[in-house]
Amino acid sequence: MSQPQNELLEILNLEQIELDLYRGLTPAGQGQRIYGGQVVAQALTAAYRTIEGRLCHSMHAYFIRPGDPSIPILFQVDRARDGGSFSVRRVTAIQNGKQIFNLAASFQVPEDGFEHQDQLPAVPAPEDLLNEEQLREADGVPPRDREWPVEVRPIDPQRRDQTEPMAPLYNVWFKARQSVGTDVAVNQCALAYGSDMSLLDASLRPHPVPHGHLQVASLDHALWFHRASDFSDWHLYVQDSPSASGGRGFNRGSIYDRQGRLVASATQEALIRHRPPG
Repeated sequence: MSQPQNELLEILNLEQIELDLYRGLTPAGQGQRIYGGQVVAQALTAAYRTIEGRLCHSMHAYFIRPGDPSIPILFQVDRARDGGSFSVRRVTAIQNGKQIFNLAASFQVPEDGFEHQDQLPAVPAPEDLLNEEQLREADGVPPRDREWPVEVRPIDPQRRDQTEPMAPLYNVWFKARQSVGTDVAVNQCALAYGSDMSLLDASLRPHPVPHGHLQVASLDHALWFHRASDFSDWHLYVQDSPSASGGRGFNRGSIYDRQGRLVASATQEALIRHRPPG
């Protein structure tokens, strides 16, 4: 498997081509569609390029059309508002003259305030678990052509030949494979990239179907950033799916750093359709 040096930082390295207009590229070997977390991370990066002295506390996004990995993505930023404490940005991702994705993000001047949080659940340490590549090998699945720039270590992985329903709960450890530095904004964008990798899986676990008989896609994605963290270190992603209906699965996630701090929360609705053979 090949991986360029610090692929995640390369993904976040957008080219400015005009005021509030940026261009992002997709790494080779990703498949027929652009991975949704890449567009989320690049759009948030584009928004951050128009922000000074404020940090993102929430973002809400919609996936509108599948992205084509063979051509660049244009990100148009709308400076919706700059207030005394908060700024709002809207970002539209465009390919072939059409919107493929849009995002609204809010940024706040850092300040102190009341604090409380849910506690980190008791789970095995990441060092005691296999990562996704090792699990594929154990299941006899051929390795991917490339490593993703985020490493994932599931705590209770679903086997490829799983036939029994599982609870709609899914916990994984994940982190950037290579350091993304100490900048808070970059770490948020890197975490946003990884936050789409496993979230919809929670809604699939009660519904095991043979490989290749599923149609899945992220429909929307929301993140709330509670505390700064270092995504170069392990984070626990606690995920559940309280509901599935109408061909859609609803998923929630809580993201903790290695020190047990709740650093982010996520929600996502995903298309989950059973695709009959033939």
